[in-house]
Amino acid sequence: MTPIHHAPNTALNTALRGLTGAAFLCALAACSQLGAPATTTAAATPAAQASGASGPAAGLAPDAGPILHIDSAGSLIAVTVRRGGVLARLGHDHVVASHAVTGTVAPAQNRADFQFRLDQLTVDEPALRRAAGLETQPSADAIDGTRTNMLTKVLDAERYPVVAVHAERGAGGEPLRVSITLHGVTRDYAVPVDLREADGVMTVSGTLELNQTDFGLVPFSVMGGAMAVQDKMELRFSLVAK
Repeated sequence: MTPIHHAPNTALNTALRGLTGAAFLCALAACSQLGAPATTTAAATPAAQASGASGPAAGLAPDAGPILHIDSAGSLIAVTVRRGGVLARLGHDHVVASHAVTGTVAPAQNRADFQFRLDQLTVDEPALRRAAGLETQPSADAIDGTRTNMLTKVLDAERYPVVAVHAERGAGGEPLRVSITLHGVTRDYAVPVDLREADGVMTVSGTLELNQTDFGLVPFSVMGGAMAVQDKMELRFSLVAK
């Protein structure tokens, strides 16, 4: 991929930082488009999101069987967001990530519930940029600007602080049935995964493409769309529970 660089003009750099505000949808969970979400359920309220953040195992039945817990230190959700528009060459693509996923897995019930906070997201870690095939590294100021715009101008993280995910496993080999709640909107997806279980440890990895507009977010753009964030986001995840 041809590296994309910021222009030296200060005003233009300021505009560029705003373009990645819509980088992270969650959520979550990427190399092949899975198509549009199957359904849209009723929007969650901010209060409901906040309460869900404190009790990821709250929905489990008393007889759920052994419960595994997400290993935050061993888990990762990373999203690559790319520039669009005729002036895209003046900016950077970006990688936004969570290393703070929490939640539970109930193997006997073939279900999992997990979440992460938007204010704990990282932006453009060098190792994650390299893993995404991005050869350049934005400046610290550009990264700070990107993160601030993402949380305040697009995601409204103070009002909707948590991305929540519910997943259910069907017959062997079938995609997971996944519901993602972001920005007060819940969408359903079928997500193919690589699922492995050994010695009481479960590892699930895969990729997913999401659209910002699926969650009611408007991709950021300036100058009549000459510089913009693409609607599509490429998400990869590796979750460990034990």
